[in-house]
Amino acid sequence: MDGTEGRIQVSTDGFAAYPDALAYSLGTRADYAQIVKIYTAPDPAEHRYSPSRVVEAIPRPVFGNPDPEKICTFHVERQNLNIRMAMRRFTRLTNAFSKKWENLRAAIALYFAYYNFCRVHKTLRCTPAMEAGITGHIWELKELLA
Repeated sequence: MDGTEGRIQVSTDGFAAYPDALAYSLGTRADYAQIVKIYTAPDPAEHRYSPSRVVEAIPRPVFGNPDPEKICTFHVERQNLNIRMAMRRFTRLTNAFSKKWENLRAAIALYFAYYNFCRVHKTLRCTPAMEAGITGHIWELKELLA
């Protein structure tokens, strides 16, 4: 067992590997749906710098009984944007990168630790770790790195 209890709902984009991976890892404990996005043809002059526009997003239940009102990928897409904005190595079309996998893993771990323990989120008015009851105070960077 991996520490989760009950059923969870998972929503992903239309990447073909996700259904098998989720069925394998979560079995019958998940309600799973995909958001399949239909894009316009890219403008050749802007193709490199501008993504194609989404013209339609079709929710598609895959297995279990996903709640249609909760089928979305907004949260993970927003988190991906936060990561790209906070860590140069994840920005698009850049020459900033990690030369070693261990450096990339360390940068990601530091980002998520800071994000969850040190950064006060406006909507929560505290850190996610405080909201989850993991800690009772906002951590200083010094405390995080100790």
